[in-house]
Amino acid sequence: MKQPQKTDISRRGLLTAAAGTAATIALAGCTRAGSDSGSGGKPIAFWNMPWGGTQFAPTDKKITLAYKPSGSLPRATYQSIAWANFTQTFASAIASNTGPAVSSGSGTQAFQFAEQNKIAYADHLLDSWKSNGLYDDFLPGLLDTMKTPKGYVAVPYNLDMRVLWYRKSLLEKAGVEPPTDWQSYLDACAALKKLGIYGFGAASGTNGNAFQALVSIMINNGGGLFDEDQQPNCVTKENTDALDWVVELVRKGYVDPRTAGYTTSNAYAQWSADKFAMGFEAPGLAQQVSAAARKDMFVADPLTSANGTKGTLSFPNNIMMYKNTPSQKGSEAFLTYYFKNMSPLWTKNTGIGLPVLKSIANTPEFQSDANAAKMISDWQPIAKTWAAPGGAALFSNVTLVDSTPAMSTFAQQVLSLKATPQEALKTLQQTLTSEIKK
Repeated sequence: MKQPQKTDISRRGLLTAAAGTAATIALAGCTRAGSDSGSGGKPIAFWNMPWGGTQFAPTDKKITLAYKPSGSLPRATYQSIAWANFTQTFASAIASNTGPAVSSGSGTQAFQFAEQNKIAYADHLLDSWKSNGLYDDFLPGLLDTMKTPKGYVAVPYNLDMRVLWYRKSLLEKAGVEPPTDWQSYLDACAALKKLGIYGFGAASGTNGNAFQALVSIMINNGGGLFDEDQQPNCVTKENTDALDWVVELVRKGYVDPRTAGYTTSNAYAQWSADKFAMGFEAPGLAQQVSAAARKDMFVADPLTSANGTKGTLSFPNNIMMYKNTPSQKGSEAFLTYYFKNMSPLWTKNTGIGLPVLKSIANTPEFQSDANAAKMISDWQPIAKTWAAPGGAALFSNVTLVDSTPAMSTFAQQVLSLKATPQEALKTLQQTLTSEIKK
């Protein structure tokens, strides 16, 4: 599936605090249409991010503006919010009550705004969906990721996750099959090394996402960063063993020694240049490499860890409702319409990412992409959020690990061998604990 050439860091970047801002903001590059509502009052303002390629926003806008509410319920307007400075855009608008009634945003945004008492919880909306089939249409476990003690802060919208990609021709040239567990991964890397090819492709420099791959491997081994009390719990045997495996990859020369300085663009270039043969990357990786390499990109089966477990890191991007709305009933009616009619965002290959609804994942158009179909059938059921291993639901503390300097430092320490796995995990634990105390 096509995805925008945009770093995952910007998609789920931290929501900066701007609670004191009360100025009305000007949204550069945004589009507005349909400013009148069905009842003559304020419309439902829907702000969405440019999740896909060039066809995403036009298709999304068309779906939104085709909404015809019943009775006196308000119509909807559409604004596309650029990724650049989007955290400040939302924080300023929400603080000054000039923001949307409904929006997407970063994957953890709703949890922070909920703490500021700005979110309209989705419990009533989801209850209403139990009678129209939407509630049961979500992929397994996704709704649970949005549930907090006070209610559902948002509704899952599209999925990102880390999956194992490989270059089929390079593995064939090395005489190995796609790995199925940690040992066969090491064996494949050894064969690839003889050809001058790296078996663990990653980027840990500016805007790099290697930390996501490391957390995916920790989750693969039954570990993760948070316990059941939603507190950091990094220094565990599961995590240490997982990083020991990564260190073995580094020490044996299966990882490009320049990884610590690579950007995501550098990594894409290495995939295209036949230098990276395997790696834990985003669903849209194949669209970021050369046309020749793209035809050779395949998603492997989930690996079985040394502990005999499977798992990876996933990011359930979502749509949230706000208390600042002309009509809560109108917000819910619009979202019901939108979720019932959003399938073209996937069936027309706009590049939004992976779908959250089974009905969309089962369409012939989506199934025609074998890699995307495999991610849903084989990887989504074993994927876990930043909250792992303590739970499924996200919470505000995960913003401390969602594309933060602490995580980049952690990955660089491990991949450059500047710290042992246990040392790197202890440093991360101390940093996260101190941040929470603030």
